[in-house]
Order: sequence, then C-alpha cells, then structure tokens
Amino acid sequence: MMRGVRQTAMAVRKPDQSIDVEVWDNRAKPGSSRWKRIPFVRGIFNMIDSLLIGYRCLMKSAEVSGMELEEEEPSKFDLWLEKHFGDKLMKYVSWLSAILGVVLAVVLFMLLPTVVVWGLDKLFPVGVWKGLIEGVIKIVIFILYMYLVGKIPDMRRMFQYHGAEHKTIACYEAGEELTVENIKKHSRFHPRCGTSFLILVLILGILIFSAVTWSNPLIRTLLKLALLPVVIGIAYELIKLAGRYDNLFTKIISFPGLKLQHLTTNEPDGDQIEVAIASLKPVLPQTEGEDRW
Repeated sequence: MMRGVRQTAMAVRKPDQSIDVEVWDNRAKPGSSRWKRIPFVRGIFNMIDSLLIGYRCLMKSAEVSGMELEEEEPSKFDLWLEKHFGDKLMKYVSWLSAILGVVLAVVLFMLLPTVVVWGLDKLFPVGVWKGLIEGVIKIVIFILYMYLVGKIPDMRRMFQYHGAEHKTIACYEAGEELTVENIKKHSRFHPRCGTSFLILVLILGILIFSAVTWSNPLIRTLLKLALLPVVIGIAYELIKLAGRYDNLFTKIISFPGLKLQHLTTNEPDGDQIEVAIASLKPVLPQTEGEDRW
C-alpha cells in the first residue's frame, strides 16, 4: 500500500499471478484536515489514520490474494457463530482482533515493564532510574518481539514486501526509472518508516514518562497512556524532519530506526518489487513541484 497526497493505492499479487490494483482518493472527514495541519497534533491523527488504513488493507489483501483457511468440518461453535452473526461474522472478528491487538500492546509495552520495575523497586530501590529501566525493558521486549515475529514464514514474506516498498520509494526519490533492476540497487532501509517511528516513540517515552512519579503500577500505566499522544506528536514531527533533511541531527534521529529495520525488512524478490511499483505509480505527483507524500 502506498499513500500519496491525493490518493492511496493498494496492489496485491493474485493467485493467477496478475496484480490487482485498487486506487482511492484521500478524502478527509469534514474539519479533520484542519487538525492535520497543526504541528504536534497532526501526528496523532495521522497515526490513527495509518493504523485504520493499514489494517483494512491487510484484511482486503488477504481476501484478494486468495488466502483461505483449509476446508474442514465446521464445529458446533462455528455453526453457532454463523447462525447468530451471519455475513457480519468477519467484520466482528476483525474488530475483535484489532481490540485484542491494542490490549496486547498496552500489556506488553506499558503494564508489564511497569509491574517488573515495581517489583524490582520493592527488592532493590531504583529511585530516579525507574523510568530509564522501564524504557530499556520496553525496547528489549519490542526488539525480541519483532525478531520472533520475523521467524514466522508469512511475516517474513510481509517484511520482504516492506523492503520492496522502501527500495521502490528510494529509487523514485533518486530520480531513476521505476524498473526492477534499478530498484534492486537501492537500500531497503529508509528514515521515513513506521519502524523508525515506533522505536522513536519508545525512546522519547523514556524521557517523557520519567515525569510520572506514581509508584502504583495501574495508576502509572494509566498516566503513561494519557501522555502517549504527547510522545506520538513529538515523534511524528521528528520523523518528518528526518525525511526532509540530511544533517547530523536527523542522522541521530534516524539511526535507531534504520538499525531496527534489519528486523522489519527483508530483501524482496523481483515479483514483490513489481507489486511495489504497481502500488506507487498511481499516487505519484501529476504536476511538477507537487508534494509527493
């Protein structure tokens, strides 16, 4: 999936090896575009948009690519679900999986580190180092999680498509023709990436969440959730800077994310690059000087 200023496109390799391309306009909700122009606030809205669009595209691409569960005799529970929910079953399952994903993220990256440090503090008082230790635990969990996820065959293939996306954008930004051979020469690591954004959120969280002094694990977790929009807003602005400028400051900002992309991207094959090209071309600027993204 590639998102430009005016349009978004999704390309999927179908079972017959043809490429299905769907393009739609980026239609903002009334009044929302105003908020998306305010620095530090726009990052929150853009992240929500990205999560929603990305999730819908994942579900849609699974359908178009022909991913289906193996045919087997439905259980009594399956029959009960079909009877009560009918055609809306997949919609409910999708929403449930999204909610469970959010809950898992809160438990893994907020509640668990807080509880661990709370327990350590009872044994060995950590004082002012509490926030730093929590942050380090979060980063370790995140890196370990991405490493283990990357071992799953389907996720490894998705990370190859992630690499194809980066290499294709890098080729376009270098002013070269979008061909498979040209794209293969470019790096799969890109400073303007969701991976870079996530690791930056974790690092900034170490600094900002250190202001939370409550020792109760539940209250501490709720306060950090309340501060999360602040962290996201700052991280978004830093990522935009890293994408626009190339200097010592932006290199420092980009460094952790570029290193982590060794786990979240893999070298793509030619077929995957073709899909990336098909998704990028429809969203390219139509006029000279028009913003690209």
